[in-house]
Parts: sequence; C-alpha cells; structure tokens
Amino acid sequence: MIEAELKARVREPEELLRRLDALADGRAEVYQDTYYDTPDGALEARDEELRVRTVHGPDETRTVLTYKGAPVDEGSGSKPEHETRVEDAEAVHAMLRGLGYVQLIAFEKRCRNYAFEARGRQMLATLVRVPEVRGTFLELETLVEEGGVTGALGDVREVLAELGIGVEDLTREQYTVAVKARRVAER
Repeated sequence: MIEAELKARVREPEELLRRLDALADGRAEVYQDTYYDTPDGALEARDEELRVRTVHGPDETRTVLTYKGAPVDEGSGSKPEHETRVEDAEAVHAMLRGLGYVQLIAFEKRCRNYAFEARGRQMLATLVRVPEVRGTFLELETLVEEGGVTGALGDVREVLAELGIGVEDLTREQYTVAVKARRVAER
C-alpha cells in the first residue's frame, strides 16, 4: 500500500482543532520515533525510512516497525509503506543494530489523531507538535493501491481545503531534518 499524504504548517491550531473535533473523536498519543539507516547512509540517500515507533496512548502502549520506500510522487513525498506491530521494542532495536543498522535520530512527536471517512476513503488526520520544531503541523493521509495516488491526493487536498488549509500551507519539511538542524544549531 502507498501512504498518499500531504503535510501542512498550521496557522490557526485552535480553529483547526475545532474543525477536526467536529469530524471525529480525537485520540491524543505520544510517539517515540527512532530512525535507522545503514552506516553509509544508503536509506537516507534514497529517501527511504526504517523506523521503530512506540506509541503511548490513553489505553495502551504499542510498538510498530515501519519501512517506507522511496517516494512515488515527488510533489507530496507519498511513499509505499510496510508496517507491522511488534511485541518487544527493545528486541527490535537490538535486532536492527545486530543487522548493522545505526540509529540516525530519535525524537518525540505529540499527536492528536482523527480517523474518519471522506470522499469514500478512510482518512487519518494527525495534528502534530514536535517539541524541537517550531509550529504545529497537520498530516492527512489515506492508504491506496499503486496507481491510485493521484486521485487520492486530490481527495486529500479537498479535505484539507475544507479544514481551512490552503495550498500555501503545504510543506515537504521532514521532522528528522528539522530536529537534526535544531540539534546542530544548539551545539
């Protein structure tokens, strides 16, 4: 499956929160993300991702291992995504290190997730704050089969417009890059 996703910087977080709350029940979660790469940086060079995410929610803590391939749509950065839940986060970290992967970066995301249906698609809107990055972001995604990305992104753009997010708000900024830059600047 391909994660057809657009990300935007949010200018009016409280207004967006009100609109999202009208669409669906929000779920507050904290993500502990750790990204891995090969020692020579091959994954990052191909714009691929290997991530271990531990999600702390109100009812449970769960961990997922995710691999995202290279973007299939350059404008949005939408990528094929393969994800599976894992029982033991520390074991997965140890396995990845044992296979020769190195930790690229680890950081926290504070999220509020909204799952809903729009345009005949299951969508997930995530309001995101990363403590090390200034501002609030909105990620809106839907999973599609290969070949369906263009239509899905059109639907995502329409829903974003209904939420008050304009084309000028869209960004391809990556949290990993922004967090690295912040940490370098603080040295």
